[in-house]
Amino acid sequence: MKRIYLDHNATTPLDPEALKVMMPYLTEEFGNASSIYEKGRVTKKAIAEAREKVARLIGAQSDEVFFTGGGTEADNWAIKGAAESLRDKGNHIITTVIEHHAVLHTCEYLKEHGFEVTYLPVDEYGLVDPEAVKQAITDQTILVSVMYANNEIGTIEPVAEIGKIVKEKNILYHIDAVQAVGKIPVDVNAIGVDLLSMSAHKLYGPKGVGALYIRKGTQIKNLIHGGAQERMRRAGTENVAGIVGFGKAAELAFDHLSETEERLTQLRDKLLNGMMEKMDHVRLNGHPIHRLPGNVNVSIEFIEGESLLISLDMKGISASSGSACTSGSLDPSHVLLAIGLPHEIAHGSLRVTLGKENTEADVDYLLDILPEIVQKLRAMSPLYEAYLKGEGNRV
Repeated sequence: MKRIYLDHNATTPLDPEALKVMMPYLTEEFGNASSIYEKGRVTKKAIAEAREKVARLIGAQSDEVFFTGGGTEADNWAIKGAAESLRDKGNHIITTVIEHHAVLHTCEYLKEHGFEVTYLPVDEYGLVDPEAVKQAITDQTILVSVMYANNEIGTIEPVAEIGKIVKEKNILYHIDAVQAVGKIPVDVNAIGVDLLSMSAHKLYGPKGVGALYIRKGTQIKNLIHGGAQERMRRAGTENVAGIVGFGKAAELAFDHLSETEERLTQLRDKLLNGMMEKMDHVRLNGHPIHRLPGNVNVSIEFIEGESLLISLDMKGISASSGSACTSGSLDPSHVLLAIGLPHEIAHGSLRVTLGKENTEADVDYLLDILPEIVQKLRAMSPLYEAYLKGEGNRV
């Protein structure tokens, strides 16, 4: 059976070109980049070249990019580091209710250590109102953290507009751009951001490596202490192979961004339109226009999401019902609840995220099998039976 992978927001396959450039640093070029002899100089040079490629992808200077162990570490470093650095100036942080748990749980940790956190609501499309950000700012506010694009519903936030408001108040601005970088154009200067998180495995690079953009002049405390690596900002022997792979993935994303974005947008719209035509009681989650190119998130009423995913898997389709980081939880998505969905509807969500290897044939196959699967699942649903009898209203 052919397997079709449709969960690229969870992770992407490692690009063969990225793997190719990584291999020497997993074998003969094993030197520690902190060493002064030749093998150390070789790996140090490779890290510097990768840093330049990642910086170019987001419009930054290379000395503003610091490699981390992933997007989660980058989020933790940005928020904890800023909070600790600015503690004497205030203790108030602003974020949103739909952030990734790497941000939400970090903010919860800081609340336990004396900080105040405001969680801004979103509208039915998952958009944050910039005016709400403005109204939430107090004289104690030291940091605003807003995601660039939501990992579940794909909504792209008005980050540049929010950035203008934040900068007028001279407050630090962090963006979790893990789902945006490499998929849509990201320019740190156009946004006006001070701190920006990235992850390699979301853009066809290896797992276990990410980066934090720190605008020159921004003061934040270190998260990891030890040696002098990353210009004394992030201790620990560098993951050279991972960093090199990240650099290559960033280079490929930069070179093909426009064409990939256009193609995935077309596939996304074909899939979404097909779902709406072939099935009833289907609701699009997220903004219909301001959304990631490859993201389709729908709620299919009268079914349970886990049963749908198992049925799709048996037909060779890998998809999800929300964030991979919370897939083990029985609770409905906090993002879907935040946009106003009741629990029973949120439980019936399907997230399909397309990638550069997907084709129209993949979309056609999903559209062929999905209606039949939904029909079978609904036939076993007491809620659907009640609906057909006119017993109860649906949203």
